[in-house]
Amino acid sequence: MAGKPIVEFERITKRFPGILALNEVSVAIQSGSCHGLVGENGAGKSTLGKILAGIYPYDSGRLLVDGKPVRFSSPLDALKAGIGIVHQELAFCENMTVAENLCLEHLPSYGPFVSRQKMIDRAKKLLAAIDADIDVRLLVGQLPISQQQIIQIAAAVGRGARVIIFDEPTSSLSQLEAERLFALIKRLQGQGVTSIYVSHRLPELFALCDTMTVLRDGRHVATKPTAELDENSLVEMMIGRRLEEYFPTYLEAEPGEEMLRVENFSSPGKFKDISFSLKAGEILGLAGLVGAGRTEIAQALFGLDNMASGRVTVAGKQVRIDSPSKAIKLGLGLVPEDRKRHGLVLSMSACSNMTLPILHRLSRFGWIRNRAERSLADTFFQRMKVRAPGVDALIAGLSGGNQQKVVLAKWLSAQCRILILDEPTRGVDVGAKAEIHALIDQLAREGAAVLLISSELPEVLNLSTRVLVLRHGKIVGELPRNQADQETVMRLMAGIGSAQMADSAASKPELQ
Repeated sequence: MAGKPIVEFERITKRFPGILALNEVSVAIQSGSCHGLVGENGAGKSTLGKILAGIYPYDSGRLLVDGKPVRFSSPLDALKAGIGIVHQELAFCENMTVAENLCLEHLPSYGPFVSRQKMIDRAKKLLAAIDADIDVRLLVGQLPISQQQIIQIAAAVGRGARVIIFDEPTSSLSQLEAERLFALIKRLQGQGVTSIYVSHRLPELFALCDTMTVLRDGRHVATKPTAELDENSLVEMMIGRRLEEYFPTYLEAEPGEEMLRVENFSSPGKFKDISFSLKAGEILGLAGLVGAGRTEIAQALFGLDNMASGRVTVAGKQVRIDSPSKAIKLGLGLVPEDRKRHGLVLSMSACSNMTLPILHRLSRFGWIRNRAERSLADTFFQRMKVRAPGVDALIAGLSGGNQQKVVLAKWLSAQCRILILDEPTRGVDVGAKAEIHALIDQLAREGAAVLLISSELPEVLNLSTRVLVLRHGKIVGELPRNQADQETVMRLMAGIGSAQMADSAASKPELQ
């Protein structure tokens, strides 16, 4: 660890309506270090980062940069002081080019006109400073998330940022993209840039950070060198208790009747000849690299792909699912990969989100029965252990883990017996993840049929009865629980698994 503190938080307190987000938090960030901020969703780690970045003002305490007290009124103020941020939710003008976005603050001009060549040259120079090779003439909306993040980093470094806050930067990245980001962070650190890394992914924190600060319920718990910590001790500090490895109990019972059968399911350019069966009380895992077709299969089963063809049978009856409303009527529910864009209406309350699919059941003569709606929402609020002031809480103000619980509650209130869970624990902390795993186990134990999609192999392997492995839109292997381990699954995902295993599994899917 190098040098003196470049940033010091002294007894920082921040309140939002009805919430004490930070309570007298004191932390020192050493110059030239990579400092991790960890804690459960709602612990205050992102809030602390946004205060430093000038997004939120603090209510009391002191913030010092280079030993001098500062109070930023905007992100531009913070950037002038050498503080930049890479957001989890990227903020760009997607209909403008990379060059236009990078130069938007101060467009180079030639007389009264914008000088496009100067703008392009300046953008190239900003990207070259971090060894990034991106065509600055492309629209930002055409770029993958990983390259959009690089543009944010280039903008911060190019404007002289000496401290960069990374707020959950890998939540939407593949493993390969994440590794490229890690290499860039280490390269910046070698150039003297201080990184503040906000994440719930423990392996990343241990690989990158020199020091870690743990927050819990808006309070500072501890700041320790990473070398003095292990995952168990870190988790215990984060959640205030020991977190034992979860073993699913639904496996103690035999699966029930077949709820879903898919045969020769295909969609041009997405997936081909997908066949599997799913029984009540069973969790079928779908594993594969980014682009393998997992999400596309989930969306097609939920009626979001009109090009999909094949034979789909629900509870013994052949059906054609050509819309989400048809899927819901048949008892299917989809927890989507991106809950904020596709799973929730952020401007509405938790109650309204929970009851959206079943308003017709809660209405009489076109009017919603408010008492019945609130009673139902209260029931599932308690069952899902949602941490919020109440069912009227605005969904946008809830933590990621609690938002995910509301998405699950929505489909439980709709009495869905077939649940398609696409990345059910993405963006949630270890405590919320354990709770969601227990809920998935409970649903299977109660007879739900669960199709589980996750990029986290330990999650798939621990929860699933069987695992289907996809590669380039095709099934390349099907493994029972006792044969599914990380090495075998990863080899199949990468196309280097046993040819005999892959051929056997792909040609004889389990269709009891």
